[in-house]
Amino acid sequence: MANDYRHAELRDFLRSRRARLTPGDVGLPEAGRRRTPGLRREEVAVLAGVGVSWYTWLEQGRDITVSSEVLDAISRALRLDEAERRHLYLLSGLSSPPRAAAAAGSVAAELRRVIDAWSPRPAYIMNRHWNFVAVNDAARAVFGYGSTDQNCLVAYFTNERFRAMSLDWAEHAAEVVGRFRADAAQYSDDPEFERIAGELGASSPEFAEIWARHDVTAGDFAVKSVRHPEAGDLCFEALKMPLNDHPGLHLVLHNPRPGTETEARLAKLVVAHPR
Repeated sequence: MANDYRHAELRDFLRSRRARLTPGDVGLPEAGRRRTPGLRREEVAVLAGVGVSWYTWLEQGRDITVSSEVLDAISRALRLDEAERRHLYLLSGLSSPPRAAAAAGSVAAELRRVIDAWSPRPAYIMNRHWNFVAVNDAARAVFGYGSTDQNCLVAYFTNERFRAMSLDWAEHAAEVVGRFRADAAQYSDDPEFERIAGELGASSPEFAEIWARHDVTAGDFAVKSVRHPEAGDLCFEALKMPLNDHPGLHLVLHNPRPGTETEARLAKLVVAHPR
């Protein structure tokens, strides 16, 4: 029943996308009056560079083999936007295509307002390479991030102030590296992950040893504990969330862990460290 529904949705979706286009929209000559609006199947097939019979079977929802290259060609032929292209993938039985990565350092003003409003709780935004894109003042005050800390993974191993404060650094180091490796595997054609790991391994024997294990971990939730020299012991629940409208970016929010005195201590710390 699920396949029947998906095939019916695929048929209706492709027909509706054809119907909204005219030959002139896609650079084809007008060929007299048409009994139905929109492009013909034959025209879509020509534009996409696929056989007419194959495209007809696809639109009929038959159980045929499809590839990402062909679906992308059909997406271009039908002038599909990004949301429509992803919808076509899902209806055709393929995993959603990866979105283009957001430009490095580009964060919409509303996202900056979100992390600033999260203060006095720490928050930051990082890209798929774990580079910091935006960090609120609370995160800098709590975790000791400075102007030279450009990458979350690198800071974990090289920021001496953070390491000195962390109560569970050694316990979680392998988990952090495993998560970075898992993220890298999602973008196997992106050499930036290997570059970051290579440079960090050259400066941090601890990272190099863990990286060489090839361990992988998963999850978007973590507990972070620090012994701050001014505020005392602070414990947070950290949640990493993808920002779907900003491909490649993740929002990381830290909440005081219940049952600790973190919330009260945190408010005093951030007041003591204004912008």
